[in-house]
Amino acid sequence: MEIALKKNQSFRLSVDLIERLKQLARRQNRSLNNYVETVLLDAAYHEPNAVTLAAMKEAESGALKDVPSLDMSSIEAMEKSMGL
Repeated sequence: MEIALKKNQSFRLSVDLIERLKQLARRQNRSLNNYVETVLLDAAYHEPNAVTLAAMKEAESGALKDVPSLDMSSIEAMEKSMGL
C-alpha cells in the first residue's frame, strides 16, 4: 500500500466560503480538510468527457430555452414530460 505524501499549505478564503464548506462537509460526515481535499481532487483530475462537454455547450448557448422543463415529481411524470 502506498502512502500519499502530504504538505501543509495556507490559503486565505472568505469567512462565508469557509462556513459554507463546513456545512457541506458536515452533510457528508467529513472533516473540513477531507471535504476540501476531495473537492480539489475532483476539480483537478476529473474532466468531463466529449458528450458532457457538448451538452454543456448546448446548454450555455441557450438552444434549450424553448425546450419544456422536465416534471421531476415522479419517474412516471418525468417519462411523460419526455414524451416516453
